[in-house]
Amino acid sequence: MDMSENPDLPKVASRAAWLRARKALLAREKALNVERDALSAARRKLPMVPVEKEYAFDGPDGRRGLGELFAGRRQLIVYHFMFDPVWDEGCFACSFVADHFDGTLAHLAARDTSFVAVSRAPLAKIEVFRQRMGWRFAWLSSHGGDFNHDFGVTLDAAHAEYNYAPVDAQPEGRPREGEREGLSVFLRDGERLFHTYSTFQRGLDPLMTTYAFLDHTPLGRQEADGIMRWVRHHDRY
Repeated sequence: MDMSENPDLPKVASRAAWLRARKALLAREKALNVERDALSAARRKLPMVPVEKEYAFDGPDGRRGLGELFAGRRQLIVYHFMFDPVWDEGCFACSFVADHFDGTLAHLAARDTSFVAVSRAPLAKIEVFRQRMGWRFAWLSSHGGDFNHDFGVTLDAAHAEYNYAPVDAQPEGRPREGEREGLSVFLRDGERLFHTYSTFQRGLDPLMTTYAFLDHTPLGRQEADGIMRWVRHHDRY
């Protein structure tokens, strides 16, 4: 079949026609950038909630409170990594997201921001899996605590809301109980800690530069059979 007749590929056109289409798309891209900047500004102005509950996390350096995870910086980003205590390895989709973390750590620190991942799995399981994956980012265990429940990423009968909606309103095929993915942001003002933002599901897309690259290609993400069904732990491709 001639490429111009393949419905899965872009139409073949002259350079002049391509340039007209490209300039039209550029106008839309610029408008999206303006809207993205406005959305980011609105996000920064969200009200914040004091964190008044004590949380404890197990890490390679011992047990630490939430305030200690800031490592002296003003901001803290927490990735809620799906790793149930009974599992032997972390979620493949969260692992795909986590593959993009390490390269950002120095740059986040330069902007007064610390980053950690947190899971409910015991630290021993986390450490085995982290070493297998070759990751360097800080990853702590909230095993036995309320952190995951309180920030909406462990679902059960008493915590039946995810992404700001009842679990019954979630798409079919998604777990009604157990671990879910998310990102939470905290601010430190002196000794006071505040929760400023959380996002879930598609709100995590900007963390995945693999998708950002694929979104620039004609074949795109190639997920007609389902979001992330192609993803594997990176040592299993």
